[in-house]
Amino acid sequence: MTSADAAPVPHTRSFWLETAGPVEARPPWTGDGRADVAIVGGGFTGLSTAYHLKAREPGLRVVVLEAGTVAGGASGRNAGFAMTLFGLDLGFTVFRFGRQRAKEADDYMVRAVHHTRDMVHRLNIDCDYEEHGLITVATNPAQQRRLHHHWELSRSLGLHETRWLDRDQTRELVGSPTYLASCFDPLCALVHPAKLARGMARAVLELGGEIYEGSPVTALHPGSPAVLELPGGRLTADSVVLATNAYTWALGRTVPRLKPVQAPMHTYIVLTEPLSPERLEAVGWRRRVGVEDGRNLIHYYRLTPDNRLLMGGHDALYYYGNRSDRDHHAGLARRLQQAVVETFPALRGIRFTHHWGGPVSVNLDLAPVIGRVGGNIFYSAGCMGHGVALTQLNGRTLADLVLGVRSDLTDVFFVDRRVLPLPPEPLRFPLINAIRGLLRLQDWWNERARQRPPGGAGMRL
Repeated sequence: MTSADAAPVPHTRSFWLETAGPVEARPPWTGDGRADVAIVGGGFTGLSTAYHLKAREPGLRVVVLEAGTVAGGASGRNAGFAMTLFGLDLGFTVFRFGRQRAKEADDYMVRAVHHTRDMVHRLNIDCDYEEHGLITVATNPAQQRRLHHHWELSRSLGLHETRWLDRDQTRELVGSPTYLASCFDPLCALVHPAKLARGMARAVLELGGEIYEGSPVTALHPGSPAVLELPGGRLTADSVVLATNAYTWALGRTVPRLKPVQAPMHTYIVLTEPLSPERLEAVGWRRRVGVEDGRNLIHYYRLTPDNRLLMGGHDALYYYGNRSDRDHHAGLARRLQQAVVETFPALRGIRFTHHWGGPVSVNLDLAPVIGRVGGNIFYSAGCMGHGVALTQLNGRTLADLVLGVRSDLTDVFFVDRRVLPLPPEPLRFPLINAIRGLLRLQDWWNERARQRPPGGAGMRL
């Protein structure tokens, strides 16, 4: 399939939101009121924080304010990988933070995956949970060298156990002719993310928490207490949690310290029609693992519960002025369709039924951060597109911070860490796109050198 014959894909908000079941509409916030804790954002981070606060301190009034609908942002639009990857990749984490902190990050992410599994089972959330692992595949020799280097690095650091698979072992799991080798991580689950978020929302409500939809915070006035302004009224709160991730920039007008923390980068997804048993056999997808490739700007893909093939990535886009409303991109949709057929030639002619996207939170040093403004406003940002499990445990960490409880979670290095600041516009746009351009250039060069024999260590920009 070439760019010329890739058929347009229908634009949708999200397959997950479309198939999550009946919508439980909730009213907006109106009038003036007071809460012990106000949580801005009704996605994974906000709902997990609300749940853990109410589970531990039932007497607290905890109010969740969601600008749109629960899971309407990244929590309802992602690929549904509950995985252990922290930040950009292991090599960059070691470069930026050192070996000891890379081990600390891995311990946190392993705990996050286990925590997510426990929450799903304990709260009886029907989110199509399945845990078969993740393979990160090499499709050219440069990727193979780099992935093998990272695998050896993980072993030297004592990270959780992963396995190196050669070409035949990799293709025994998923039979793409493009695969040269892979790293297999057993700690990755696939979920229906919108169902997971809605299940968390029900758990919050059952504990007496409050959730208001259609309630954007238009201004936040720090203080003790803090004051949040909304179209329908005001809310005064002793503590505030900004669980807004990629949308945090919007509050930068009234909380300037948030402006340089992160930027919204857009990633996009296409989805095929359900694959017949014959087509599944033809592509050789023998184990329902999640898959990422070894590019800088990765392709990530999986099977949905009804055996559609979901593929996302290929590029990540920043729009001038921190725009976060670019939910479709026809050019990237075409390139993702091409990538599906290049990876699985047996799927030539497959029909694509959905295309959507949205922003993820990225900061300049490409790693998560949990921070605070003053003594009573807390935030989480920098999920880097790997937040399904991370945000669930971050909610528990944020609950500890709000309650003033010091724990092994609040002591991790990325809580209250110093973040490299992103410059304001007009400098932000060229800086982000220069970094993105370097990553794209290396991916292009590696593809051109596909026939180069493997050997030596690879370089990661």
